[in-house]
Amino acid sequence: MIEKCQLNSGRDKSVILFNSTVAMEEFKIYSVDVQWTGNKGSGTSHYKGYERSHSIVVDQKPVIDASSDPAYRGDASKYNPEELLVASLSSCHMLWYLHLCAEAGIIVVNYVDHAVGSMVETADGGGYFKEVILKPRVTVSEEKMVGMAEGLHKRANEKCFIANSVNFKVLHQPSTKVV
Repeated sequence: MIEKCQLNSGRDKSVILFNSTVAMEEFKIYSVDVQWTGNKGSGTSHYKGYERSHSIVVDQKPVIDASSDPAYRGDASKYNPEELLVASLSSCHMLWYLHLCAEAGIIVVNYVDHAVGSMVETADGGGYFKEVILKPRVTVSEEKMVGMAEGLHKRANEKCFIANSVNFKVLHQPSTKVV
């Protein structure tokens, strides 16, 4: 028997499903507003007549000014969706990794990722990501933590919500050093 309980808090919503034979699952709802800001007066009357600029808005948070990649007539000074996807994978991995390190008693004192995504453009003008390579450079407080610190990247990838949601490879090339 499945019972449903919905919790509302402003725009954030959680839906919890209870099943007596299966572990409880919780579904979180994420709400984002995207507002096109690139109308130069004639809308989309022709391909070169509008900007690809837009704003990404989440309640109570700073606005993200975005555009398309410059290769697609975008503004190079703004984030593009492809960069934000790579950033989401990198950020999610880092947050799980730090969590797992804290649980394991590994003291991370610095973490920088130089993530790279590879996208393929198809003949019809579409495209898809082939892979993202995360290249975290981690600094730990003691030499004895290095081996376990490197091994936790695999577990972080297994836990990462974003990595579990994409249909391409998310690879890791970590390095770990001691303070």
